[in-house]
Amino acid sequence: MITLYQGPPAWGLPNISPFAIKVETFLRMVDLPYKARPVDPRKGPRQKIPWIDDDGVIVADSQLIVDYLSQKYRCDLDQDLSAEQRALGHALRRMLEEGAYFVGLYARWIDPEGWPLIKALLGPLLPRLLAPMILRILRKKITAQAYAQGTGRHPPADIYKLGSADLEAAATLLGDQPYFLGDEPSSVDATAFAFLTSLLWAPFDSPMSRRAADFPQLDRYCHRMWQRYYADRPLPDGAS
Repeated sequence: MITLYQGPPAWGLPNISPFAIKVETFLRMVDLPYKARPVDPRKGPRQKIPWIDDDGVIVADSQLIVDYLSQKYRCDLDQDLSAEQRALGHALRRMLEEGAYFVGLYARWIDPEGWPLIKALLGPLLPRLLAPMILRILRKKITAQAYAQGTGRHPPADIYKLGSADLEAAATLLGDQPYFLGDEPSSVDATAFAFLTSLLWAPFDSPMSRRAADFPQLDRYCHRMWQRYYADRPLPDGAS
């Protein structure tokens, strides 16, 4: 049995981490049985979530997990894609994971409008007396990460402008297709669904989330994926 170690669910989404949603969605897409277990990220092999334990085989990093599962269980969702489609999927995944992710991180952890929602979510999960200190340390650490990566060096208007450009690019790539690379889902859809739902359906009011209204095809895409792979769960409150 595959055990998926991840963070807590949040705001009706499968997880607070889009990387964990990506792995859980992939497991559902290829119909592999698993059990999910919330865990402190510091206990992981890379001190980050998610990671899996596949009958004693530990694999960390969401993309390495997808690659490992695809190879071991012969469930490659990309086997019928052309080289050009694979390259496009790779570029889209990197844009979301290395660009849009940090804008979402800023909206949640650094923006004064988003920070109270994070405190309200995580505070009750922490020891009551230590929760304020732990959350301050986490926020300081994440702020430093965003600064080192580069996104955190910009003023808020520019940060959200960068994130809006990622949404616009994703909407253009999706177009009128049901999935990002055609009529059937591929592995990049696990990433796209995870990051788009985290940006569009989580309750953070930011210039980027408001800009999402300009791209209704992205919202329809998220609903399509939810209906196909998460029909056993109610829609998040933030789903329009």
